Amino acid sequence: MLPVLLDIGFIKIHTLGVFYVLAFFWGSFFLWKNISLTSFKEDQIFDALFVGLFGSLVFGRVAYVLMNFDDFGFNILRYILLNGYPGIHFLSSLVGFIIFIYLFSVNKKFSFMKFIDYMIPPILLTVGIGKLGAFFSGSEIGSQTNFFLSLAYPNLDGVRHLTAFYEAILYFVGAYFAYQIVMQIRRQLYYPGFSLIIGVLIVSLITVVLDNIYAFRTVVGGLYIDFWVSLILVLTTSGYVVYYFREHLLQFVKNIYLKTFKKASDTKI
Repeated sequence: MLPVLLDIGFIKIHTLGVFYVLAFFWGSFFLWKNISLTSFKEDQIFDALFVGLFGSLVFGRVAYVLMNFDDFGFNILRYILLNGYPGIHFLSSLVGFIIFIYLFSVNKKFSFMKFIDYMIPPILLTVGIGKLGAFFSGSEIGSQTNFFLSLAYPNLDGVRHLTAFYEAILYFVGAYFAYQIVMQIRRQLYYPGFSLIIGVLIVSLITVVLDNIYAFRTVVGGLYIDFWVSLILVLTTSGYVVYYFREHLLQFVKNIYLKTFKKASDTKI
């Protein structure tokens, strides 16, 4: 792993920081490309982006402090000094981002549901690049495994899952899928805001699948909080999606049944 990309005396560039910059750049570029297809004003949209980033930082940091309160106590400086006491809770930061975007849209009187559709793919892309940075920097470590795809980490026993790398790939795939949903929304095949449901489903499903192969998981009250919250979201959003597409699913099942029944009848004859 390479936590420091460049170290020449007084200049030290951290790998994770470089990937975060790349994530912000490509996420912003992707958002701009999406917004250019709409009638939204660019300056207003990028104002919303920075407001959302502020909300993401606040929510993610506050959640992390509360989940690790024994390490922070009532020392306010520790809450603020991210360099000395790093840590942001990922899922809470996403929630903060969405909430602040919503509050901004209410204040500026533009449609949150229409706008958020164009933000979901860039968000997923940004997270994917960030996870790739976490993998290369060694800041997110998988659990021990005998799987042939594994990696040894300094000062840790055994070889471990490439969990952050798997997450990055899945988020890239999720960003592509969410973008296709946005294009379908533009054709009025789905309603505005539908990509938010899909985005929540993608994030929560990835967390449910991969959280248990992380070495250091978020534990609150003896529960793996990320896993259980994500599982609830998976069940809720997938249930909604199934209900939304119920007519198509019933028709699909009916077609399979009719084809199977007809094939069986032809075989007997």
